[in-house]
Amino acid sequence: MEKLERRQLKRSLKPHWVWAIAFGSAIGWGAFVLPTDWIGQAGPIGVVLGILLGAILMMVIGVSYGFLIEKFPVTGGEFSYAYIGFGRGFAFMAGWFLTLGYICIVALNASALSLLAKFLFPEFAAIGTLYSVAGYDVSIVQILIASTVLVVFALLNIRGTSFSGQTQFIFSLILILGILMLAAGAMFTEGPSLSNITPGFEPTQPAIASVLAILAIAPFAYVGFDNIPQAAEEFKFESKKAFGLIIWSLLAAGLAYAFMIIITASTMPWQNLLAQINEQNSVWGTGDAIESYMGRTGVFIIAAAICMGIFTGLNGFYLSASRLTFAMGRARILPNAFRSLHSKYHTPYVGIIFTMSICLIAPWFGREALLWVVDMSSTGVAIAYFFCTATAYKMFKWSNKQPDKNIKTVAAPGRKLLSLLGMISSIIFLILLLLPASPAALGQESLVALGIWVLLGVVFYLFNSRRYNNLSDEELNYLIIGREKI
Repeated sequence: MEKLERRQLKRSLKPHWVWAIAFGSAIGWGAFVLPTDWIGQAGPIGVVLGILLGAILMMVIGVSYGFLIEKFPVTGGEFSYAYIGFGRGFAFMAGWFLTLGYICIVALNASALSLLAKFLFPEFAAIGTLYSVAGYDVSIVQILIASTVLVVFALLNIRGTSFSGQTQFIFSLILILGILMLAAGAMFTEGPSLSNITPGFEPTQPAIASVLAILAIAPFAYVGFDNIPQAAEEFKFESKKAFGLIIWSLLAAGLAYAFMIIITASTMPWQNLLAQINEQNSVWGTGDAIESYMGRTGVFIIAAAICMGIFTGLNGFYLSASRLTFAMGRARILPNAFRSLHSKYHTPYVGIIFTMSICLIAPWFGREALLWVVDMSSTGVAIAYFFCTATAYKMFKWSNKQPDKNIKTVAAPGRKLLSLLGMISSIIFLILLLLPASPAALGQESLVALGIWVLLGVVFYLFNSRRYNNLSDEELNYLIIGREKI
């Protein structure tokens, strides 16, 4: 029957490419743009502790991902896992919120390139200033820069997964080299000193509040390691290797973040650095910090590194957003166009074009307004993490004495405990983001943006729910996981 047509993606990804997709996506532009913002929020040690603790919690969550990827090596990630564990409605919820997270990060990576241009060539970037949004000047040059990079990387991703994987690995190596060169500069030039990172925590709040404020953004900081399950159907290797790739990508990302925080904070007493940035109304505090001890050479190095971070982020999240919408289209909960594959390159090009089209709107609203949307996208990512860990929890048993219920389970008490801890971590992330009294609570603008996305999801669901819900369990199992029985 035509309705049971299940198009599949080609297996072309090598292990080191997949590691680079996860690592590069998790780092993105954040390690090079956000250090001064985070330091002002929590102090250098508060940021490092929060970011490394976040990496550990992501590794705990990664245990569930590794198991589910090995058992269900299909594209769709959390959408597929939520379906396995909780059914159709929750599958759409997980997929829809995660789509939001991926698209937001593609848009923010593109805007980071405009920010870099504004720092390096302020007069050029100001040409054609149109208006201000939330105090941020929007110019036609910045819009063109962000739009161009969005179009270019959309076209590159349409050309094929192998090309994306190869370039991602090269970009990741250059990014790591850039961080090591900045660290060497800090060690062997005058000025930078570890004594500058004191006080370690933001002095106006308890140390635990500083750590929690950074911990709450861990889903955003490390989103990218979960690009691995989105690419699972395209692995050219055994799916059981996925867990190791997750752990190594998270470890590398956590260390990269920590290195950049310490490098930035060590350039001068960090409170003086922040005061100087505010006084000069700087558009890129981290760039100012690097320039203070390495001059224009340092600016060139960090500019190259941030370009690699931007490129890896664009590559990775274009891949993931298109694979997620492809899986949802294949399950008939999104329009049929999303399950189409390019006639020549065999890529889900409609999802790539859809992501690009939405992201092309973002540069017109300015970076500050976009940050409101990205802040709330952490909520969507945390929801997706919850469904993954909760599904794994249901599939593990404390012992062989427990009977199987709706799905076949395995006795693995250690992994069941870790999946439980992953569930708790996801809930903690959501509480920190949504509880008004939390030090990391979303602002009003972010909550409004979240509400709009929820309403849009309801509309999509209502338009497509009839055929989605009319499919039998066996048919939907086949479309989502490739076989009629879970």
